[in-house]
Amino acid sequence: MYRVDLNADLGESFGAYTVGMDSEVLKHISSANIACGFHAGDPMVMEKTVRLAAENGVAVGAHPGYPDLMGFGRRTMAVSNDEAKAYVKYQLGALMAFARSHGLKLQHCKPHGAFYNNAAVNFDMSVAICEAIYEVDPDIIMLGLAGSRHLEAAAKVGLKCASEVFADRGYMDDGTLVPRKQPGAMIHDEDVSISRVIRMVREGVVETVTGKTIPIRADSVCVHGDNPKAVEFVRKIRAALEAEGVEIAPIAAVIA
Repeated sequence: MYRVDLNADLGESFGAYTVGMDSEVLKHISSANIACGFHAGDPMVMEKTVRLAAENGVAVGAHPGYPDLMGFGRRTMAVSNDEAKAYVKYQLGALMAFARSHGLKLQHCKPHGAFYNNAAVNFDMSVAICEAIYEVDPDIIMLGLAGSRHLEAAAKVGLKCASEVFADRGYMDDGTLVPRKQPGAMIHDEDVSISRVIRMVREGVVETVTGKTIPIRADSVCVHGDNPKAVEFVRKIRAALEAEGVEIAPIAAVIA
């Protein structure tokens, strides 16, 4: 049987600014990556998002980023590994309080934006992130880019890990994501995206931006739902996977 998690980045509104359509996306996913106040989110948004996840039976995880609200965490910051470790602990602790108050336990941790991309190629930074997670709760799963240093670091630290793939992002030949400013970074055709995801899950391969086919492991698929059309895409991708005999389940059940 094929089984995969569907995850989405949620809780990214801030104060008077609304980002995403969290209440709609939560109807179709199995795991939620919730912003912890550094790149996005605030206490009221975290409270609401965790509550909605609980009401929809969706597993919750932390989505820690650089302390960069202005840049939405997508700008690289010069931080030491000790700082990276402390940032993760701080954000895990914040979300953990909201989760516990709603009777939930944090399932996973997925770094956000530039933090995620930098750690994917920087082994020492990935180790620092994984150590932070392990020291807070060794049962939390590290959700990292398939085939990246994230997963190597988790193995070194002794942390459970899951491989993430992206429904609407292009891949380089080395398995990293095509930078957002380059052609081919985003896949806008829904049918193409869905067929790529099905192939990643069932065949364990993906076609890169150059047309090369490379191996990839898909434990969890990241889907974006920050506009009405994207919410419909989340619904369609789940329906297509289930039609192919793929069970949708939270990360913990996929890698068990």
